[in-house]
Amino acid sequence: MSKQHVLTQYLPNTSRIVYGAMGLGGGWNQNPISQQDIQHTHHIIDTCIDLGITSFDHADIYTFGKAEQVFGQVLKQRPALRDAISIQSKCGIRFNDDLGPKRYDFSKQWISESVDNILARLHIEQLDILLLHRPDPLAQMDEVADVIQKLKQQGKIKHLGVSNMHHGQIALLQQAIDAPIVCNQLELSLNHLAFIENAVTSGCSGESGVNFASSTLEYCQLHKVQIQAWGSLAQGLFSGRDVSDQPQNIQQTTQLVATLADEYQVSTEAIVLAWLMRHPANMQPVIGTTNINRIKACAQVYGIELSREHWYSLYVTARGHELP
Repeated sequence: MSKQHVLTQYLPNTSRIVYGAMGLGGGWNQNPISQQDIQHTHHIIDTCIDLGITSFDHADIYTFGKAEQVFGQVLKQRPALRDAISIQSKCGIRFNDDLGPKRYDFSKQWISESVDNILARLHIEQLDILLLHRPDPLAQMDEVADVIQKLKQQGKIKHLGVSNMHHGQIALLQQAIDAPIVCNQLELSLNHLAFIENAVTSGCSGESGVNFASSTLEYCQLHKVQIQAWGSLAQGLFSGRDVSDQPQNIQQTTQLVATLADEYQVSTEAIVLAWLMRHPANMQPVIGTTNINRIKACAQVYGIELSREHWYSLYVTARGHELP
């Protein structure tokens, strides 16, 4: 599986798989980072690089900032790593506080402060990509464009991406900003089929209710916006979790994944990722496991490409009934 994705035109050292750092830092609590957390992060980064995974995905909220902090401790101890990897992070989500409930904030002040804090925690001078995490209904696009331009001029970010946005939101933001939006991170997996269902069931009666904005994947392909798939392993649903209490389609899909893993002589994780990566949008799966062996299992996807028939078999089994 040697296909390149569009993000390489902006970041030549980006990888086919992205490592998602949400689980780093010791958990979603207020406990301080331990030496064990730091050593485990060293091990994860080294494992990823050895496997050709050189892209790392963060967000300022992950484990309340500790994910970036522990990653930054590794970079502080080993600054030469910075040139070997690409680092992206996200901002725009605010937890509930004295000022209000959990909310999304694309204001100039919040984005600027967030980037400064991200860089400080990571012990780096520049993000390869800043992603706006979830769409803010109150966003003033000219204000967003202004702060992004300043951050680029200051050398704090190289590129801009978005997360959880449909094509209309991306287009609205893009018309205000001179620099290209280089990626869009969406929840996509063998258990989150709406991006396929939207295309397949178009114009079919009795197939409504698909929760995925029409034409988002096509827009991103047309405008060379890299699709990154978060939740790509469906939280291990088809690669090791107990599915005895799951619906029949999930159980049957799990069995089929295992059968194909035997046939292709790879891990079940590799089959789940290969299903995503077979799509012509050439997606970058984001994997978030902190288990070293599962990271290695995911990397086995590099050696395979699913046949058209196997891809459809997984899709139809997962959706639970035949195509229209």
